Amino acid sequence: MLKGIRCETAKCPMERQWRNHPPGMHTWRRGKASNYGIRLREKQKVKRYYGLLERQFMLTFRQAERSRGNTGEQLLVLLERRLCNAIWKLGFASSPRAARMLVTHGQVYVNGRRVNRPSYTVKTGDRISVKDRESSRTMVREQLADRDARTVQPWLQLNAERLEGQVVALPSRDSVQIPVEAQLIVELCSR
Repeated sequence: MLKGIRCETAKCPMERQWRNHPPGMHTWRRGKASNYGIRLREKQKVKRYYGLLERQFMLTFRQAERSRGNTGEQLLVLLERRLCNAIWKLGFASSPRAARMLVTHGQVYVNGRRVNRPSYTVKTGDRISVKDRESSRTMVREQLADRDARTVQPWLQLNAERLEGQVVALPSRDSVQIPVEAQLIVELCSR
């Protein structure tokens, strides 16, 4: 009803069917991604998800190379076991960045000792708790109250009354929620 006369022709900007190309002036020049590009994209996806820099990622990859088993799966398991990730998965923080900040500001205790390194690797049996300070506890309680649909991972156990979590098992490849091909990352980093 509100369309102009031009919309009754094939040149209507609202009804264009040929607009299924990516934006930009030279869209016809875009080609298929190379093998290197595909592998790099997978690595960048993992780095961004866990909030790592290149050096941190490569140190974790070297550690996964030294361990037994499939290197790609070991890499994802090591990244999943980072303290900042465990705190986020427990629901103590709203995002991975908030979890990292919670750890770096000294608000988190592992087995009764303050840990301020987000890269700390949690082990089976570790107890993760919040600092015994009212402001810290209120912040975490609010996050746990807002945590409606997100459930705790099977490798973690949450005690919401005491604001404490425990690592009951090591995470498996199935606990990693991002769709990523670990073998492509291994192929890229092993060169």
